[in-house]
Amino acid sequence: MSRNYKFHNPEGLYFVTFSVVKWIDVFTRREYKDILVDSLKYCMANKGLELYAWVIMSNHVHLIISSKGKPIGSILRDVKRHTSKAIIKAIDENIQESRRGWMLWFFEREGIQNPNNENYQFWQQDENHPIELWSNEVIDQKLDYIHNNPVTAGWVDEPEHYLYSSARDYSGEKGLIDNLTLLY
Repeated sequence: MSRNYKFHNPEGLYFVTFSVVKWIDVFTRREYKDILVDSLKYCMANKGLELYAWVIMSNHVHLIISSKGKPIGSILRDVKRHTSKAIIKAIDENIQESRRGWMLWFFEREGIQNPNNENYQFWQQDENHPIELWSNEVIDQKLDYIHNNPVTAGWVDEPEHYLYSSARDYSGEKGLIDNLTLLY
């Protein structure tokens, strides 16, 4: 991993992205997205995660985060470890999932290629790409990018119309994650 993509400042504000292996569109079902939302809530309540902005797209996630105490990299590792196991289990148990066999086969195949895994690889390995946000201009750029992702994808006309994003909170509506710290 490049030196540019590490959490150097333990008290810094970071923009991070992590993606499903091979950019597989897993987050097309609400129950899979809810697992990720619940994990973020848990880490906010129990691990010192400070969440400022977020969006869940069909195959990747963007966050603006910091931490109170515990290293951010450790918190993200825990989020990714828990969600990968929980989402794979949900896929395996979902009889309505038409792509179940294909996805599980693919995640298993990717897992075999990673000696650090027991069975499956869900998230792309070593891909958080943390970027420290050092100015209001950069913060504004990343915040706009996060909130406009669903608009750019053609899913909604306005950022606040997308449920799985902090854009609702920033527009004055109630979002899915309580205790979100707004940047402005």
